Amino acid sequence: MLGTRGVPACYGGFETAVEEVGRRLVDRGHRVRVYCRGSGTASGSGTGTAGARTYRGMELVTLPAVRRRALETLSHTGLSVAHLLAHRTDVALVFNAANAPLLPVLRAAGIPLATHVDGLEWKRAKWAGAGQRYYRAAEAAAVRWSDALIADAVGIADYYRTEFGVPTTLLSYGAPVLAPQADDAVTALGLVAGGYHLVVARFEPENNVDLLVDGYVRSPARLPLVVVGAAPYAHDYTARVRALVGDDPRVRLIGAVWDQRALDQLYVHALTYAHGHSVGGTNPSLLRAVGAGTATLAYDVSFNREVLGDEGVYVRDAVGVAQAFADAEAAPAATAARGERLRARASRYDWDAVAAGYERLVAALAAHRTPGPALGARRRHAWSAEAEALPGLAVVP
Repeated sequence: MLGTRGVPACYGGFETAVEEVGRRLVDRGHRVRVYCRGSGTASGSGTGTAGARTYRGMELVTLPAVRRRALETLSHTGLSVAHLLAHRTDVALVFNAANAPLLPVLRAAGIPLATHVDGLEWKRAKWAGAGQRYYRAAEAAAVRWSDALIADAVGIADYYRTEFGVPTTLLSYGAPVLAPQADDAVTALGLVAGGYHLVVARFEPENNVDLLVDGYVRSPARLPLVVVGAAPYAHDYTARVRALVGDDPRVRLIGAVWDQRALDQLYVHALTYAHGHSVGGTNPSLLRAVGAGTATLAYDVSFNREVLGDEGVYVRDAVGVAQAFADAEAAPAATAARGERLRARASRYDWDAVAAGYERLVAALAAHRTPGPALGARRRHAWSAEAEALPGLAVVP
């Protein structure tokens, strides 16, 4: 499993998937190797595995990366591929379509591979210009050089079928069902169980932290808004969020929280969880809120509706966000009941079932029973307003 920051999972969805799926494949009798990014990378997001050779039964290989945003992922994956060629495995699972330029090397070595294509990275503002063109080219390369493609949301599967005419294997993430939690970590922050709203997100424009904060500041909400998160390279965006907060004492920007126990408490005891992600497919943070039984308001895109269904409250602008917070506080019992109904949806996102899907896929890859690379596939839509309206996409204001 390569192309991510590795395990233990302490950054995002890919890392969560690698840990949850990898350890279950080990339990099922498979040997699993995970390529990890060493500490000291530009993102500051090394896995802390330096010197460790195993984690939860998985073999770890920790390698460095170039300390620049545009090169960090690809440089680390390049070293991972070089190591893999010298230490072959039966199957490779490559995470992130951005790594697609390296796929021909694995194919030339005869290693069956599947690429987890992630969300629609070319829509992220941080990849403006050349970065967006690169990501769109990488999507096409992943289609042409992968034996199979993995999508984590129906919207992503629809996108690849509409854009390239190719199938994907739909393997979402799991929703951890959180048991009742203590509240010591919550009270240590000066908060009261059931007495705050929560946002957990990297500070990137497409996660709409600024929209959620703006809407909250405009609202008459009495309960505080706790914002968990930060991001490397996002100084300007962070400054925008702070400017929107201004001197509003109701907003608490507490930065990243790496203690999973504390984070679980924050999810479980929040009155609402606000989710602004708009381009990344199925999101583990959203699934954690579902598993916590926390009422959720979310940016209105197909990925979020797929997870929340009729139990979600959907927003597209600051006015809608302000109204959603006000409504939640006006009827706290109804808000809590909506959260409990969401918890029932968590059974649709089970890590054991997800791992079983990966096991079937790797068996098919090893037996050469997957669709194979679509070498002749071409993008069907130019980059245009029409392309942005394809299934699963949303225009971020």
